[in-house]
Amino acid sequence: MKFQRTNLAAFGLALTLLSGCDQADKALPPEEPITVRPELLEPYISRPITDDVMYFVMPDRFNNGDPSNDTGGFGGDATTHGFDPTHKGFFHGGDFKGLTEKLDYLADMGVSAIWMTPIFKNKPVQGNPVNMTAAYHGYWITDFTQIDPHLGTNDDLKTLVDEAHKRNMKVIFDIITNHTADVIKYEECFPRGSDPANVPLCDYRSKEAFPYTTKGGPDGEAINAGFLGDDPEHQTKDNFDKLTALDYAYTPYVPAGEEDVKVPAWLNDMRYYHNRGDSEWQGESSLYGDFAGLDDLFTEHPDVKEGFIDIYKFWISEFKIDGFRIDTVKHVNDSFWQTFAPAITAHAEAEGIPNFYMFGEVYEPTPERLSHFTNEAKVPFVLDFAFQSAAYQMFSENKGPQALAETIEKDTLYQPVKGDARSLPIFLGNHDMGRIAHFIRRGNPDESPEASFKKDLLAHALMFYSRGVPVIYYGDEQGFIGDGHDQDAREDMFVSQVASYADNDLLGTEKSSAEDNFDVDHPLYQAMQRFTMVKRAHPALRHGKMTFLHADSEPGLLVFERTDETTGDTVLAVFNTSAEVATASVPALEGPLCFIDGTAGETGEAYTAPALSWALFKPAACEG
Repeated sequence: MKFQRTNLAAFGLALTLLSGCDQADKALPPEEPITVRPELLEPYISRPITDDVMYFVMPDRFNNGDPSNDTGGFGGDATTHGFDPTHKGFFHGGDFKGLTEKLDYLADMGVSAIWMTPIFKNKPVQGNPVNMTAAYHGYWITDFTQIDPHLGTNDDLKTLVDEAHKRNMKVIFDIITNHTADVIKYEECFPRGSDPANVPLCDYRSKEAFPYTTKGGPDGEAINAGFLGDDPEHQTKDNFDKLTALDYAYTPYVPAGEEDVKVPAWLNDMRYYHNRGDSEWQGESSLYGDFAGLDDLFTEHPDVKEGFIDIYKFWISEFKIDGFRIDTVKHVNDSFWQTFAPAITAHAEAEGIPNFYMFGEVYEPTPERLSHFTNEAKVPFVLDFAFQSAAYQMFSENKGPQALAETIEKDTLYQPVKGDARSLPIFLGNHDMGRIAHFIRRGNPDESPEASFKKDLLAHALMFYSRGVPVIYYGDEQGFIGDGHDQDAREDMFVSQVASYADNDLLGTEKSSAEDNFDVDHPLYQAMQRFTMVKRAHPALRHGKMTFLHADSEPGLLVFERTDETTGDTVLAVFNTSAEVATASVPALEGPLCFIDGTAGETGEAYTAPALSWALFKPAACEG
């Protein structure tokens, strides 16, 4: 069945105020404009990241502003140029011009920072004839110095960045250092001239079983005399100059016609790759193995470190962007980041960008593991997968909010060079794992559309009002649900020709993915506006520390305070994650309290919160 449009007021957002507050309704009437645009904020160049609301977008799936670049200038058919708007694994036509056209759509929602999936030139298609897909996502780079022609030109990108900056919005690039596109092959599992439809995976070959100094195993012919290995103390150019024979594990080669496809030219030298076969996603192979066949760079090599620092310095200097999200951080050795991160930060500062924001993707669900990369690897910040994991447990697995409290109470584990856990980007779902609405539906297949909508709304409210930088995954503000992870969570915002997208229902609307979905009247879009407005009105919700006062072990109440140390501003938050009314005796909830957002409950001997609700209060009587 179709999900019906839901008026926010029907879910209690026509606010009821507690005793001690001004009885005027604090909800903004529909006809009154919500002033959330980023032009009202501190200038982007000096603004702390904690003041921002981020929007994560896949340009190919967002808006097609220039159909002339749909095939990227390549000839042939979709197996060559990668464009097929009917196939969920191929290019669909979105580009920089299309994103530029929709900047006001984002600014009106309150977005002040845009994070794009990688935009550099990719190998258009990869895979054998059975599983061939295209590089619409941007993670199969061949040329790190050019824009992918499917997305537009350098001038188109400059226009996008300039127009974003005019609106006081930051622009953040998604970058890769772990791998390039799949170009290198191995004779042992992909002999020259073999049928690409019958190519097996190349099993990972470890350093112990296949050391650098013998060929084909520890008892093989001696090679690379004098090479001392790749441990941090040996990562010098003199040592790596002794690594000349590359057939210690496999015999790598580049197929005819692809010898010089990578840019800069040094990337075509096979010495700069591990060449040990496919990752097993654990142990040594996680650092040295090919990421799903992609060519794994030898990031321990000093030339590779220097090369990538130069590459990404160029993009900062050329376009004056505001930050990097770094892909697959945990698959790169710590010593690389210890060199790369400070060099990039220093260069950005020299270019007049004092708050350049770098955060890494570390797909780990615990603060213990995540904090290793801020503390030891010296990556400035990491995506807070621990927050996402706790939210998933609460809204999909129906576990209690204690999971979130226990996660955030470990914030002291993070000891970055600058700042603390309040600068971590927090999110509910993404292009790899899937959408929060899908998680809710998957964990609660029999619940009503109205209940799913309320949970989605509650999850986003929790993300906006918790510590951290909220990240909206594109389409979530339009009620996108998706059918799963990866390609099934990468729907088109414009009219979709993909059958498995076009038949999707959406939360909060009668529309589907077969239609254009830039509806500024969608209740979730309007909720994001409201969340942003409230967040910006209260310093505690941007910069404040988060202190938990109550957290149920089962679905129920979560009560916390956020206090800004500079201004003393304090906000008290109550979330009820249960489908039933919940009560709790919490001293902080004893009045007078001024209600500022959500759905107020009732006071008495214990506080009573409506089902699937939240409420924010000032711990003082309202003025006026």
